[in-house]
Amino acid sequence: MNDTVRAVNALTARWALQTRQGTVFSAAGVWPLLAFLADGATGPARDELTRAVGLQADQAAAGARELLAGLDSMPGVGAALGLWTDRALEPREPWAAGLPADALGVLGPDPAASREALDAWAAERTEGLVERLPVRLADDARLVLATALALRTRWQHPFGETVLRPGSGPWQGRTLAGLRRSSVRLDRICVTAGPDGDVTTLKVLGDNGLDVHLVLGAEGMSPGQVLHTGIGVLERTLPVTTGGQLPYGPAGPGVVVERRPSVAPDPIRLDVTTPGFTVRADHDLLQHHGLFGLSTAADAREGHFPGISAAPLAIGAAGQSAVAEFGPLGFRAAAVTAVVAAPGGAPPHHRHESTVVRVTLDRPFGFLAVHRGTRLVLAAGWVTEPTAAG
Repeated sequence: MNDTVRAVNALTARWALQTRQGTVFSAAGVWPLLAFLADGATGPARDELTRAVGLQADQAAAGARELLAGLDSMPGVGAALGLWTDRALEPREPWAAGLPADALGVLGPDPAASREALDAWAAERTEGLVERLPVRLADDARLVLATALALRTRWQHPFGETVLRPGSGPWQGRTLAGLRRSSVRLDRICVTAGPDGDVTTLKVLGDNGLDVHLVLGAEGMSPGQVLHTGIGVLERTLPVTTGGQLPYGPAGPGVVVERRPSVAPDPIRLDVTTPGFTVRADHDLLQHHGLFGLSTAADAREGHFPGISAAPLAIGAAGQSAVAEFGPLGFRAAAVTAVVAAPGGAPPHHRHESTVVRVTLDRPFGFLAVHRGTRLVLAAGWVTEPTAAG
């Protein structure tokens, strides 16, 4: 699965570079659809999809099946794929045989009823986080191919709730629902000198092998640059300085290493303060058709998928709806993606000093939801609107 993970993370990195505002997205939700489309495409559409997928077209379907099976076997993760066709369209057997056995459905004659059924599928598969399909089901829709991805984890060490009042930056003057915790695990924090500036990465570990990496860049870096660097750290292509190696004083974006009076000779401690957040986003994938290899495939003047059906097909719509929630006890996220083919007591007596690595995320930052074992990025995003204090 290593080649597939690299291919999915590469698509995540390219998509991240498009990020300009608060968002959440899942390349892991898009990639299987593109792979199955590549398997059934021909000509320029096949070439473009192959480049977007990052695997040869004749290997793409196997990669998609491997990814979906791998996702569904991960604790805390659920993944599903669905294919619905109208009664007049017959998928070619070799292509349809590569889909999961329970993936096939039928589009009925009533578009409203079909839409209701597909919305129910999306809601069920994402535990209600995404309530509807992310694309409009037009009257002439011949085929709908969709994925649903849901993930959930509880923190190994929960956060305590506090109030966060940033003293500068875009959130200055706001009262935010802050989260705070302390530990001695300095390997959870690192700083890297990325190609576009310094980036701090904080790993928050879940209890089921799913982690969330919070990434804060130097002031002036774009969201895309910060997220792209965060993925480089994840994939170990960039050198990092971990918490125990950081110098005293300002040591990275949001990071200060300091000595504090202590009643006992405590070990070095990592103190983290961050806001909680909920991020939702809808994406029209055809607005970035080049990124997803859909430029030619969206040209309705001819068919591009003879490997899928004898009927001429073009991509009429492609979209993703995604949500991510980060709270004191854990994290959850979901994404539905679809393509439609259509024609802190009293001061004690201090006798010692302790070293504290203090990390504060009090301005916009990014996040990567990651499967620890494979380093597969399941969801990514950028936080511009943290949770306000209640």
